[in-house]
Amino acid sequence: MSYQASQEQLARFGRVAVVYGGNSAERPVSLKSGTAVLAALQRAGVDAFGIDLCGDADDLDPVRQLCDADYDCAFLALHGRGGEDGTIQGLLETLKRPYTGSGVSASALGMDKLRSKQLFVGTGLPTPPFCVLKTADDLAPCADQLGFPLMVKPAHEGSSIGMHKVNSLAELTSAWQDAAQYDTSVIAEKWVTGVEFTVAVLNGQTLPAIRLETPHDFYDYNAKYEANDTGYYFDNALSGAQNSELADIALNAFDAIGCRGWGRVDLMQDQAGEFYLLEVNTLPGMTDHSLVPMAAERAGMSFEELVVTILDGVCA
Repeated sequence: MSYQASQEQLARFGRVAVVYGGNSAERPVSLKSGTAVLAALQRAGVDAFGIDLCGDADDLDPVRQLCDADYDCAFLALHGRGGEDGTIQGLLETLKRPYTGSGVSASALGMDKLRSKQLFVGTGLPTPPFCVLKTADDLAPCADQLGFPLMVKPAHEGSSIGMHKVNSLAELTSAWQDAAQYDTSVIAEKWVTGVEFTVAVLNGQTLPAIRLETPHDFYDYNAKYEANDTGYYFDNALSGAQNSELADIALNAFDAIGCRGWGRVDLMQDQAGEFYLLEVNTLPGMTDHSLVPMAAERAGMSFEELVVTILDGVCA
């Protein structure tokens, strides 16, 4: 038998709406996350149902969907703008419905890579140097300042959508043009040669860090959700002191953004052993390729226990 929520938990949870879908570029990932979360909650005995926000019907209004549905608590499995950025969180605050994950301001900050990095810099947390690319006139000065290679990112997209590694001014121009299709705010970040790690945070504690390896230039959309050649490792060869440093940076970044409940922090370690923050994810993926469930399993927690634990922190 799979993990079962206690009777006391079930009484507190009441009826739970798993909110997923949305209309961002990350809708396909959110559909997978929401489907997995819903099934796991139901296996654990929770009275849960799904709300596909902005689903296939043309007349669906997300505000009306959340106002009219009968639920006591919301488990958010949305990704991208319009779901992960504080807008739905604000609506649920207005409706006085408890929901999983971070609040309005932390969700907005976590979704904004530019302001997250500015906050990291302001609080003394390590993050790669970067430039803001507003117009074509910013490209050459940025290349002169940071050098190549660079990572170009739309500031408000997740799942590596619109991201490009570039090695020349011509590639930078093309990457900026592509990223600008997704977002008016684009950043270029100095490339860190080294190892990528991700650290899940759950109720103030870090789960085991995962070292990521991919034959791609970086951990892109395909490597995250589609490829079978991405490597996920817990034998990361870090010393005890380095593991502690990695966990401390992740928790400090999580706290600096103002996150609560659960999330994931992505970092790089360069060839000199220094760690650099990439971003904080306030609503990480929960698909069969996702990292938080992997880390939870490594810690001895089933997927059912993970989703019930996340829900338990907010539905009192």
